Amino acid sequence: MAHLPTQPYRGTRDFLPEEMSVRAQIFDTLFKAVETYGFQRYHGPTLEAAAIYEAKSGEELANQQLYRLTDKGGRELALRPEMTPTVARMIAGNAGKVQLPARWYSHVACFRYERPQRGRVREHFQLNVDLFGSDSFEAEVEIFEVVAAIMKALGAPRELYELRVNDRVLIEGALLNHVGVPEDKLIEASLVIDRWGKVDAEKRAATMTELGLSAEQQAKLGELLTMDLDAYREAAGPEHAERSSLAQILSGGMTTAPVVFDPGIVRGLAYYTGTVFEVFDVSPDNRRSIFGGGRYDNLVGLFSNQQISGIGFGMGDVTTWNFLETHDLLPKVDIAPEVYLWATDANYRGSLRELLGGLRDAGVRAIPALDATSMKAGLKQASRMGARFAVAFSEHEMADGRVLVKDLSSGEQHTPTLAEAAPALVAARG
Repeated sequence: MAHLPTQPYRGTRDFLPEEMSVRAQIFDTLFKAVETYGFQRYHGPTLEAAAIYEAKSGEELANQQLYRLTDKGGRELALRPEMTPTVARMIAGNAGKVQLPARWYSHVACFRYERPQRGRVREHFQLNVDLFGSDSFEAEVEIFEVVAAIMKALGAPRELYELRVNDRVLIEGALLNHVGVPEDKLIEASLVIDRWGKVDAEKRAATMTELGLSAEQQAKLGELLTMDLDAYREAAGPEHAERSSLAQILSGGMTTAPVVFDPGIVRGLAYYTGTVFEVFDVSPDNRRSIFGGGRYDNLVGLFSNQQISGIGFGMGDVTTWNFLETHDLLPKVDIAPEVYLWATDANYRGSLRELLGGLRDAGVRAIPALDATSMKAGLKQASRMGARFAVAFSEHEMADGRVLVKDLSSGEQHTPTLAEAAPALVAARG
């Protein structure tokens, strides 16, 4: 009989306890950081109507990356590729109950039919942070501050990354007024900017020619990639420049985050309407975007007549792990028991379980041997597991109602009574 494969589906991953220990520490750190800023945790379904991604997420995601299925009722569904449409739907459906501005965050699995490579898999886990119900640029500032707080909590100093920002309003204005792109070609032209560094010059030129741009227009589009914020605002024209708050945020020193203007930041998702940003690793060993987000003022309008603006970001586990690994910032594995207990005779099992229960009640990570074990074998197993303390119930000590406690880090040992053992171990763990 042929055995079933042991490898997971391509683009998905198995996480053994050692890696899960590190991952749990990373995400616990992230949760604490965003909760400090008042964000509240929510959750949504893995399955959504495919239409919500077809409407606003962009052609590449909707047509190439969705995992689609049809249920028994004939409904077209998809495994969620991202969380923003889901949270917009939830805000719209509960608008009468939700107090605005609303600060929500989640941690979910997302699915995309990607070509697996460094930084890209088909199932990834993502921290999503969103602020709904504020049109003020203070919402941008608050999101930038959360990003800085997250990176600090992960142990990343400011010199390791940049928060690169742009504005879809400015991009639209610059394409219309400086380049002369027709309105019906704005999305395609903005995607040329988004992919500028990812394709060669010949392919870029071919794409722009297909869009009907002349050689002069193509040169002007290229000029946008070299402009600072002042020049870009001028290229966008006064109407668009006045609608953007980037200059006020950047020149006013309104955020402690390492924010820099980058005319190449566009973000491929179609629902962004204003500020867009990406957090970049500046290391030559991992020079890439770690995560990003932006403002989306019309997404809730897909589900409701109410116009509720939103701004937020999604932080994926794969690129976050690569960043932390590159800079030697990954937490240490923490799965070893603090105390390993064993009895050399089955008659001592009752006493062992009593001490074990007391330790666990006190929050000590304690593991017993499941069978009677010799002194030598018990010490060997405690050391192999990485336990801090070894506790033996043997005939010699138990004759006096005592146990042998050994500190495996220092080699010191003593023989407290059964009543003394739990308080002593709790105190010794620090």
